[in-house]
Amino acid sequence: MSGLIPMNGHVHVPLRILVVASETEAQCDVRRSHAGNASHESYADTLKGLCRDLAVDTISCVEGGGVTLSELGRYDGIFFAGSPIQMHENTPETQAAAGFMARVFEAGIPSFGSCAGLQIAAVAAGGATGPRTAGTEAAFARNITMTEAGQDHPLLQGRPPVWTAPAMHSSVVTRLPEGAVVLARNAATPIEAVEIRHGNGVFWGVQYHPEITLAEIAASLRRQASELVQEGLAVDKAALEDHARKIEALAQDPCRSDLAWQLGLDQEVTDAARRTLELRNFLKMIFASSRTS
Repeated sequence: MSGLIPMNGHVHVPLRILVVASETEAQCDVRRSHAGNASHESYADTLKGLCRDLAVDTISCVEGGGVTLSELGRYDGIFFAGSPIQMHENTPETQAAAGFMARVFEAGIPSFGSCAGLQIAAVAAGGATGPRTAGTEAAFARNITMTEAGQDHPLLQGRPPVWTAPAMHSSVVTRLPEGAVVLARNAATPIEAVEIRHGNGVFWGVQYHPEITLAEIAASLRRQASELVQEGLAVDKAALEDHARKIEALAQDPCRSDLAWQLGLDQEVTDAARRTLELRNFLKMIFASSRTS
């Protein structure tokens, strides 16, 4: 979807989108120093690149993110960006994030979340999260497999039955809320994609990151190098840097089949249009909804 096409010769008002940050300002600054943008800033940029007909605002759900139902009602769709927030911990930030998402459900605005965004929605709807048993799912989530429900769900329309996606997380949804349907999983992450219906709202979420670039994955590996070496995902920082450098080089030239082969990646990751497919599918859904409401 390079741009939303006007119907019947009329120019439509752009979709009104809210991107929600769950990083603290200090965490935003750390990510900016490594990747150039905070998570919600990268998210907003990606969405604007997918569709020219978007009016995008941003807000924090953990710092000064008070918002009324009428204010939420101005938006056609809401996106929750990733962050280091751990929703199984009882902190002011997790309480604020869950409270914000509860208002989104109450407002009935369609919402989408990646990684921590998925976990915020699950907790707000009555589910639970916890540490991932296998440790960090770093760089890429492999062998994501559709469930039977996922095969017919519009969120995953266009995906093959099994695929790889960018990922970086150490916690997962451990208990689904009532009204949730698992759409995809892999061996060590029981919920890779899900739909949650709660209150007046519907939420589509993925544990992986369709919104981030390969360059951002490389930056994330470097930022978490010590922890990843400690987990045994690399023998030392030099080995991890070599891995990050290959991913970065592939980001600069996605057509390098040698790097794609060495990294075990295909067009589901290397092709930006394929990598962002879930975001495109959600935008199509809210575009259709906004034109029939």
